[in-house]
Amino acid sequence: MWLIALKMLLHDRAKYLGLVVGVAFSTLLINQQVGIFLGLLARAGAVIEDVPQADIWVMDPGVKNLDTVFPLRDTELGRVRGVPGVAWAIPFFKSNVTVRTGSGELESAILIGVDDASLIGTPTEVVLGSLEELRRPDAVAVGRDGFGKVWRGETIQLGKTVELNDRRAVVVAVVKDSPKFTSAITFFSRYSQALQYTNNGRNQMSFVLARSMPGYDPDDVALSIRERTGLLALTSEQFRKKSIQYVVDNTGIPISFGTVVALGVLVGICVVALMFNLFVLENLRHFAVLKAIGLRNSKLVAMVFLQAIVVGFTGFSLGLCGAAAFFEFAGRSPNFAGFYLPWWIGAASGGVAAVIILISSIFALRRLLFVDPAIVFRG
Repeated sequence: MWLIALKMLLHDRAKYLGLVVGVAFSTLLINQQVGIFLGLLARAGAVIEDVPQADIWVMDPGVKNLDTVFPLRDTELGRVRGVPGVAWAIPFFKSNVTVRTGSGELESAILIGVDDASLIGTPTEVVLGSLEELRRPDAVAVGRDGFGKVWRGETIQLGKTVELNDRRAVVVAVVKDSPKFTSAITFFSRYSQALQYTNNGRNQMSFVLARSMPGYDPDDVALSIRERTGLLALTSEQFRKKSIQYVVDNTGIPISFGTVVALGVLVGICVVALMFNLFVLENLRHFAVLKAIGLRNSKLVAMVFLQAIVVGFTGFSLGLCGAAAFFEFAGRSPNFAGFYLPWWIGAASGGVAAVIILISSIFALRRLLFVDPAIVFRG
């Protein structure tokens, strides 16, 4: 019986291929779009992830994300340091700058100013050079992918000069930083040096980064900072989620990607259900013969579900492999750096593929269950 079901399925190669391609296309589209969507959301908190040493971020209560910064007074740093449970606290600067390369091209970049003494805030992985060189005048470090954006086609090297807001900067280190949401170019300098590249008014400190003492819960320390200073203090994870939620609530990205994913599911259901229904109709005489010789409806249903499982597994496997290949090869480009396919997305898309196949099978079974065995003897 099972062998007959598989022979019926594979006999019409064109329809079998169409069914597999329908499931594969839907799976590929779902995994690709959801993977890119999650990658974009992860970029919203990339600056936070690049500072693993700090577990508390302190900011103005009006700050909603990393890109909307209300500078703090310098005196706030001392107030945060005086809160019980705070091991250390340092200033952190973030701003957007205009970059002019040696060829005269203009680019928008992110400038990060880190603590002068500890240099906490710079990425830990150095590709070329040394972070200690940041203590030199006009010294900056640049992200590896950002280097390729500023000096296109050139090999990574030190000593390159660039203008940040019309002020000279010298590259003394190349680091590997996380891809950012708003710009592909990130420069790092000492806090005091970063202030010279910008003019943000009287108050210039963007954030205060803090670390809780061993034995203290970061959530409790953050609460103490809020109560004692009136500033907004969040743990690193809380601030990362807040930044991501801001993107979800205030941009059209979720709707855009959600619409494409929904269309992928809808197309998969329509195409597979239609073709599977045609497949069953064309083989209705064969099913009638089996019913005429005494095969029960339950056996016929099992045969159809076996055919559906084979189609679904094959199509899902091909679609998932296609999505994995896309992220593997696309991830080698700096524009797609950081995008990947989480395992649970693949598992969830498998559930979607199963639903598509189930709906298609139920749609096709309507005619099969009520087929009259007498049609075998009709002309």
